Amino acid sequence: MEDIATYSEIANEYFEKFLDFLPDLLAAIAILVIGWWVTNIVVRYVKKIFDKKNYDKALEGFVTNIINWALKILVFITAITQVGVETTSFIAILGAAGLAIGLALQGSLANFAGGVLIITLKPFKIGDWIEAQGVSGSVKEITIFYTKLNTFGNQLAVIPNGQISNDNIINYTVEGKRKDAITIGISYDADIKEAKDIMLDVMTSQEGI
Repeated sequence: MEDIATYSEIANEYFEKFLDFLPDLLAAIAILVIGWWVTNIVVRYVKKIFDKKNYDKALEGFVTNIINWALKILVFITAITQVGVETTSFIAILGAAGLAIGLALQGSLANFAGGVLIITLKPFKIGDWIEAQGVSGSVKEITIFYTKLNTFGNQLAVIPNGQISNDNIINYTVEGKRKDAITIGISYDADIKEAKDIMLDVMTSQEGI
């Protein structure tokens, strides 16, 4: 009977602690839900601003991604502070974890820096046909860490931004007109002038040439 009474006292003690903790827990959940909802509204609003101002799509995606993650991290820190976690301690832990993660993910940080360079220097934009890292394709999307290309065979190529920003890039679109050298062989006894005239007639009859 004494054991049952002891267990009952312990259960009552923890239940009372839970009741004391419950308002903070509910407040933290509310902060998370409302914070996520507000974050989505802010991101949609920023996208509308970019659409109205006709900014570069790559810049729009880059900025909205950063805003989205920054606000979500802020909401998360606010929520855990509500349940009693000290902000200073959490920031110290977060800083130490960030250092460890940064050392482990040096490649990802290089890709992030490469994405910033691509957005800032604009060697290409969405829709341009480029060649980078041995892959040719139309730029579909520029994210924080990767650039996505649609290849000629309608395949999706995902290339890390760090590699693109540190290597040669050929942009076939930016100059407006594209030149190409095509070698056509004819018979040794053929009339060269007539062959040239025929090829010129064929080319001039094609739209876009």
